[in-house]
Amino acid sequence: MVHAPTDAPSRERLSSIAAADVAPLAAGCAVFGTGGGGAVYTSQLATEQALEAAGPVRLVTVDELGADDAIIMMSGIGAPTVGIEMLSSTSQIDALLAGAEAAAGRRITTLMAAEIGGSNGVSPAGWAARLGLQLLDADGMGRAFPEATMIAMNVAGVPCDFAVMADVVGNVVTMKTVDLSWLERHARAVTVASGGLCLGAHYPLTARTARGAVIEGTVSAAIRVGHALLSSSDPVHAVADELDAAVLIAGKVIDVARRTEGGFVRGSVTIAGVGADRGRLQRIELQNENLIVLEDGEVLATVPDLVTIVDSETGHAISTEMLRFGQRVSVLAWACDPLWRTERGLELAGPRAFGYDLPYVPFEGGQR
Repeated sequence: MVHAPTDAPSRERLSSIAAADVAPLAAGCAVFGTGGGGAVYTSQLATEQALEAAGPVRLVTVDELGADDAIIMMSGIGAPTVGIEMLSSTSQIDALLAGAEAAAGRRITTLMAAEIGGSNGVSPAGWAARLGLQLLDADGMGRAFPEATMIAMNVAGVPCDFAVMADVVGNVVTMKTVDLSWLERHARAVTVASGGLCLGAHYPLTARTARGAVIEGTVSAAIRVGHALLSSSDPVHAVADELDAAVLIAGKVIDVARRTEGGFVRGSVTIAGVGADRGRLQRIELQNENLIVLEDGEVLATVPDLVTIVDSETGHAISTEMLRFGQRVSVLAWACDPLWRTERGLELAGPRAFGYDLPYVPFEGGQR
């Protein structure tokens, strides 16, 4: 298929993020969200406003960090369905930074996204602008995952010294847990007590501890994907080209089974093929994110590889909380970062980590 020319940027890395970069960033983060991380619309508006008010945010690589730099991750925690109605407060990030600096005993200079997926990939640029921090061109997942244990630093064996959580009414909780499994339990309990959604800051890092323990270049990658989507007359295949992804099916949503429990969105979505895919039926299992694609009893793709449902016309990703009967969608799948294919990575985020008694079969790229 011939694609229209695009004005997408080259793979030369950005040195800063301005308000004009937020729309492609949001579009790309939604794709990397694999259904989770929260819908990007409100975070895009808030981030654009922050960058217009404060000016561009410096975007740095791990190699550009100095000995005096200290990194903290910030993210939303909870069920994405709740985030549609419960908006965050700017006072939450101020409380998080103050709590993180108190716990770390030093000044924080750099913000990093816990996950590049969804609103959690977009908001850190705005938070960095409001807080006067620089942003690291990296994240902790290379996608979105639902649990605190499922993070690159845990795969690399870097401990998490503390976590700070703040809710929209002003409660702030600082936790020092024995490991990330306990952090997940406590953080989820605080989130549920706070109405299903909190903001959190955790995993303090330095240039030394971040090297080899974070997934680098993901902010720039999200912006490139967003430019490919927004500038093409065939956005679905433009995104697939950029990601070396396969289009598993083009069809219509015929069933959504979704519930919010324990701070997660759980369920499945069923898609019936249309056009060239008529007669095919796929079911996608989800827990905040899209986890497994099944067709005729065969597993086509599974975590930790990435599966995203996009609008067949616009190419924009559809988060799990926004899936509706009758939507015309396409399903994309592509390979995860090699870190997740290690023994430790699969232990933390393979299909069995989500309760599925399935072997992991690496998904290879290329369009179908």
